[in-house]
Amino acid sequence: MPAPRPRIFRPTPANLARLAAALRRGALVGVPAETVYGLAADALDPAACAAIFTAKGRPSTDPLIVHLAAARDLPKVAITNAAIAPLARAFWPGPLTLVLPKLSCIPDLITAGRPTVAVRVPGHPLFRELIRLAGRPLAAPSANPFGYISPTRAAHVRDGLTGTALRAVLDGGECTVGVESTILDLTDPDHPRLLRPGGIAVEALERVLGRPVLRPKPARLSPAAAAPAPGMLAQHYSPRTPLQLHPRLDVAALDALPADEAALLLAKPARLVRATERKRIRWLSETGAEAEIARHLFARLRELDAGGWRRLHAELPAGTEGLVPAIRDRLLRAAAKR
Repeated sequence: MPAPRPRIFRPTPANLARLAAALRRGALVGVPAETVYGLAADALDPAACAAIFTAKGRPSTDPLIVHLAAARDLPKVAITNAAIAPLARAFWPGPLTLVLPKLSCIPDLITAGRPTVAVRVPGHPLFRELIRLAGRPLAAPSANPFGYISPTRAAHVRDGLTGTALRAVLDGGECTVGVESTILDLTDPDHPRLLRPGGIAVEALERVLGRPVLRPKPARLSPAAAAPAPGMLAQHYSPRTPLQLHPRLDVAALDALPADEAALLLAKPARLVRATERKRIRWLSETGAEAEIARHLFARLRELDAGGWRRLHAELPAGTEGLVPAIRDRLLRAAAKR
C-alpha cells in the first residue's frame, strides 16, 4: 500500500478555515512563510507538538519556534522587556525570532526543557491568517526531514514528508526570503546576542536597538545537547550528496570538474557554459545580489541533490554583513562532515 501523501491546498477562505480547524484538533499542517515552509501544530498542545518531532525525526533537544499572529500576543507566551517594542515595530511581521523567558503555558517539549522560548510574527500573510483563524499560537520548524535541505515550495513539503502524519500543506507560493529567521537572544536586553544569522541583517538590529549585538563564534552543537534555538547543530540543511565548498569556482575550475560532479555558483559565470553543462552547473543569481542568492539557495541545492551526482561543489560568499552571514552559515552546516 503506498505511503500517505500530503494534499496541497490552495489558499481559499474555505481551505484556510478547514486547515485552522484541523490545527485546533491537534493535526499537523504544512504552512508557507516568507523564510521557509513550516510544519505547524498547536503550540499549546504537547501531543500535537510531539507529532512534529516524530514526523521530522527531530531530536527533542532541538527546540521549536512559536509563531504569533501579531506582536500584541507576545505577553501570552513570554515575559517581555523594553528592548522588544522597537524591534517589533521595525521587523514584525518578518524574519526575526526573539528568545525570551517563557510562560508556563508553553510545553517544555517545545523549548527542549529550557526556561526560554523562541517567538516570532511571520511575514507571510497566509501564515498569520491561519494562526488567527486557529486561535492558537503555532509551533513550526521547517517542514522537511530533520537535517535535510529546508523547503521553499509546497511541493518540497509534500515530497519530503510523504508517509508521515502530515496530511495537508497550504500553498503560499515560493518563499520570498528563502533562509530561516534571524534569532536574537533578548533574555538580557542590555546584552542582545545573536544565536542564528538569518533573513534580517544584524547591523539593522543594531541600528534599531542603539547598541551592539554580541556575535559569539557560531555554535555547532551535537544532537545530544539542548540547544537554545533551532539551526545550531554542526550538520544541518544538508543534501544527501556530499557537498564541498570553495571560495571561488572560476571557469578553469568548472572545466576541470569530473563529469559525474556538479557545481552551484553564486552568480552567473562570465562565460556561459555549454548547453550540455547547464544541467550540472547552476547559479543562484544573475548578478550576485545577496537577496536573490538567499532566495534560491535551498531550491537549487535540492535540484542538484536530485541529479544523481557523485559530489556537489558550491561557492561560499565572503563577508560579514547583510545576508552573507546567513548564506555562509547554511552552506557551512550543509557541508559539515556527517
